[in-house]
Amino acid sequence: MPKSLVIVESPTKARTISDFLGPDAVVESSMGHIRDLPRSASEIPPNAKGEEWARLGVDVDNDFEPLYIVPKERKAQVKKLRDALAGADTLYLATDEDREGEAIAWHLVEVLAPKVPVHRMVFHEITRPAIEDAFANPRGLDERLVQAQEARRILDRLYGYEVSPVLWRKIQPRLSAGRVQSVAVRIVVERERERMAFVSAGYWGVDGVFATQADPDRTFGAELHSVAGVRVATGKDFDSRGRPQGEVLILDRERATELAASSLDAVFEVRSLSTKPYRRSPYPPFRTSTLQQEAGRRLRFSSSRTMSVAQRLYENGYITYMRTDSSSLSDDAVSAARDQVRALYGEEYLSPNPRRSSRKVRAAQEAHEAIRPAGERFRTPEQVAREVGPDESALYDLIWRRTVASQMADAVGVTVTVRIGATIPGGVETLWSASGRTITFPGFLRAYGRDTDPTDDDPAASLPPLTEGENLVVQRIEPTGHETKPPARYTEATLVQQLEELGVGRPSTYASIMTTIQDRGYVFKKGTALVPTFTAFAVVTLLERHFPQLVDYEFTAAMETDLDRIAVGEMESTPWLSAFYFGDDGLRQNVARHLDEIDPRVVGSIPIGVDPFDVPVVARIGRYGPYVERGEDRASIPEDLAPDELTVDQALELIRVQSAGSKILGTDPDTGLTVYGMTGRFGPYVQLGEQEEGAKTRPRRASLFRSMSLDDLGLDDALRLLSLPRVVGQDEAGVEVVALNGRYGPYIQRGEDRRSLEGEEQLFTLDIEGALRLLSEPPRRRGQARTVDVAVVGEDPATKKRITVRSGRYGPYVTDGEVNASLRKGDSPETLTLDRALELLAARRERLGS
Repeated sequence: MPKSLVIVESPTKARTISDFLGPDAVVESSMGHIRDLPRSASEIPPNAKGEEWARLGVDVDNDFEPLYIVPKERKAQVKKLRDALAGADTLYLATDEDREGEAIAWHLVEVLAPKVPVHRMVFHEITRPAIEDAFANPRGLDERLVQAQEARRILDRLYGYEVSPVLWRKIQPRLSAGRVQSVAVRIVVERERERMAFVSAGYWGVDGVFATQADPDRTFGAELHSVAGVRVATGKDFDSRGRPQGEVLILDRERATELAASSLDAVFEVRSLSTKPYRRSPYPPFRTSTLQQEAGRRLRFSSSRTMSVAQRLYENGYITYMRTDSSSLSDDAVSAARDQVRALYGEEYLSPNPRRSSRKVRAAQEAHEAIRPAGERFRTPEQVAREVGPDESALYDLIWRRTVASQMADAVGVTVTVRIGATIPGGVETLWSASGRTITFPGFLRAYGRDTDPTDDDPAASLPPLTEGENLVVQRIEPTGHETKPPARYTEATLVQQLEELGVGRPSTYASIMTTIQDRGYVFKKGTALVPTFTAFAVVTLLERHFPQLVDYEFTAAMETDLDRIAVGEMESTPWLSAFYFGDDGLRQNVARHLDEIDPRVVGSIPIGVDPFDVPVVARIGRYGPYVERGEDRASIPEDLAPDELTVDQALELIRVQSAGSKILGTDPDTGLTVYGMTGRFGPYVQLGEQEEGAKTRPRRASLFRSMSLDDLGLDDALRLLSLPRVVGQDEAGVEVVALNGRYGPYIQRGEDRRSLEGEEQLFTLDIEGALRLLSEPPRRRGQARTVDVAVVGEDPATKKRITVRSGRYGPYVTDGEVNASLRKGDSPETLTLDRALELLAARRERLGS
């Protein structure tokens, strides 16, 4: 008997929806897009190979007709879908509800050419009521959305395929340009330029610690605010060149020390108290960009990790669709959130009236509901944690808290500012300042407090009860030195925020842009900070000087707006593409006009300064990477050196070390080969023997530890480095555990399982017991601190595993190396018994379903 065929994008989504539709429908996955523009010349069909436009994959002279092909890896899936369609009486296209999903649905129709009725299923959450309703009330394909998506795809292809070859010829092979990608790189480079131009200013202040006479144990801090009526300078009183602004008193170490010493015996009196009410409303529910930003800040997730986890939550029915520009909630969602506030926190924590968010971002494109827990009744984070992995649990918890908090009452309190006066020797009047805030009713902070909002600049320090005229007890007064700081580098979270504020890109592109600019070598990470490479500087300089419109923020945002207008029928895509490509200042003419005038040496040069003899020192981009140049002298720049950290002194040191050539450290007694100390693009290293001419393999090499330098390196240390990797031992199954020194630091490896080491010396000192204990711990994110054993409780009599209490981010917990269980109220790490530890672990396993 024929059934309906429902096609979605992913197998996970297919399994979830299949459970809801039952035997009346067959649900299959397209595995994403089933066709696209050719990725290489080998994919161009024979009938188009001779065409001039074929390299673009777009016939620019025939109304920008795209050349679509089914990639080789998708052909088997297309055949499977055709076979499934042959036995169906109706085709339902249940791809995502945004432009991308609409385009996938359209391509499916074009390729499968169904002879049966075709319907479009649209839903923003994968729950039984939503799927059943979408199945019963389908719509047709939205051709306007398809046209807008196709215009975007063609635009990006023309941009990339016309501009990237310019970069290959003028800077380096295999570079790429992109409509949003290049703008994102420009933003990061501009911030680095600000940091390079920044001049730090040093200044001093005086800090005091005080208490009331009635309660000397409750202390609070205050800063010296003014001396003889002149305000003491703080960091905000200096510009980016380190110059003071306005009439302020700039203290140096000597004057600050003198003021601190002369204040110790002074009488400090409360001169004034001012209070003002404090009220703060909750944030609206998440949209795509704010979810990425907050997951980055709160959970330390990258944008791609956030979207990957959100995709799994959506496809398994836990949250609504995760690519959206809207922060509004449906009536059912508002009711569900308010019901949970009432049940979990009490009636007094509800906002008086339902909150309706109408916030729209610049160039908003995807008109869906906010990201929220799915369904008409929200599952609590505790319920979801039993069914999903730790990443999914953490992100669901964040989404749930944000959604529920949006319907809660404001947080209210009082902000207090106090001025404290003292007369120091010489009759000089000094004024000190302190402030604090007391929350009298936490409101939404019960669900979404400061621990989940690192952007909150409220120190939440409260002051003791104070009255005007009372004298204070001085606990400590000391001078403090400060330096102004350059503007912080972007993180993925703040770069997404900046792109959104500029109206550049859209929700579905942010995560891929963050990944692309790193994969293409334009940006690397130091901690969470995004650092542009010297190659990024050259690319941005070339585009700014010769194709300024292509990286102009307003122009790029305007293109997003135009694509919106195409989507709603206010513009046609072909004339718009024609103007962009063929216009008076169009892309094709621009590339042809500027190509020959681009001087690679000019765009690839970054002035660093001059040496003591007034010889310019410049960083340049060569075919094989960045290097510094002073006259005829050159040296490679280490790959992980940030542009703002390259000083003249450091450049001269690179030239000195690398011009010295290799250093002979001695002879390896086992092989008789010479051991050399050398410096290369990736820093100093040691090498055993010489590179033989024509040899396919290179001599054994090992990077120096961060604590080492070639000047101080001896033969013994070099031989120890060359002994790596070291076999630490074998586990119970006979699998080797190996210690290695990698690009991101020392680590151990057993099969595919890896764990970072705390220090490089552990590569030589770690034994097999310590290695296996380390491998039993959960993997850590890079930069995440390792948990520390607080106490050893004993051994599990059933599994023989070591039970310990550890100090974690959220407090002490007990673990057997596989399962972690938080200590409860009343449990003490110092007195926890083995029986109690086993009880906590058993309860945790039961919640996890294991």
